[in-house]
Amino acid sequence: MGGVELIGLDDVRSAAANLAGVAVRTPLLAAEWAGGELWLKPENLQPIGAFKLRGAHHALARLPADVRERGVVAHSSGNHGQAVAYAARTFGVPCVVVMPDVAEPHKVAATRRLGAEVVLVAPAERATTMAAIAAGRQLTAIPPFDHPDVIAGQGSVGLEIAADLPEVELVLVPVGGGGLASGVATAVKALVPKARVVGVEPAVAADARESLAAGRLRPWPVEQTYRTVADGLRTQLSELTLAHLVARLDGIVTVTEDEILRATGDLLHQARMVVEPSGAVAAAGYLYRRDELPPGKTVAVISGGNISPALLARLAAEGEARPASEGDARPGG
Repeated sequence: MGGVELIGLDDVRSAAANLAGVAVRTPLLAAEWAGGELWLKPENLQPIGAFKLRGAHHALARLPADVRERGVVAHSSGNHGQAVAYAARTFGVPCVVVMPDVAEPHKVAATRRLGAEVVLVAPAERATTMAAIAAGRQLTAIPPFDHPDVIAGQGSVGLEIAADLPEVELVLVPVGGGGLASGVATAVKALVPKARVVGVEPAVAADARESLAAGRLRPWPVEQTYRTVADGLRTQLSELTLAHLVARLDGIVTVTEDEILRATGDLLHQARMVVEPSGAVAAAGYLYRRDELPPGKTVAVISGGNISPALLARLAAEGEARPASEGDARPGG
């Protein structure tokens, strides 16, 4: 899109070099229980429980030392905030995280445990409050997706997928603000040109699909996007991420709230994997919308595992109560 500079493969490779020894190089896990040819990329195994560590650390690493020393500020529903706080602690610099006042309490607490000052605001005030704090305290803003270094860091997920499964035919990526999908699509399309990269989004927060169809940003009100249980996917695309997705994403499918929760339970009981609803969205696309997807060897990015204890307990109990005949996921169901 005019006036927007896209990152390239060299940017992603540079980010991967910065992340060596910091981010876990997560494996690909075969999901034979799902039928078909599915592998899971478990980013819930990162130190802060989500892929966000990759972009946050790389963005801080790229700052001039004197700028970084003054500190950083971010806005986040939870996982990016934890990632920036973790990276700031690694570099020994101050960190402020602006979070919505309806954020999951366990994510707020985790961000504070990592040493960040947390500022709670109304959901619609996240970005403006971050900008005001950055200006007032002379801190550097590290946004959750609207930054080329953040996108490049997330793209290291795609580098690893291409290296571990060079014959991959489809990569499924959750879409909220679009940073992960932008980075992964950049790497995968450069290294495996025949592979398709498809985003998966909650149907009740499908602003990205609408924006891609329109070729311009079509933001949804927070009153609509905050209906989804996938709290990490309530954000909107930016001009930067939209430009990447228009150029490099092969499409978006949407999943229902029931499908997201079913997939979260499927991953818990079938893959023995603790995943938050946002992290289960890509797998939900494969399990319950396969007829809308290209066939072939597929990788679903499991983007995070910071599930609330109450929801985890509920899903565990539901799995124990499920009859044995219903124990397997129903792909395409």
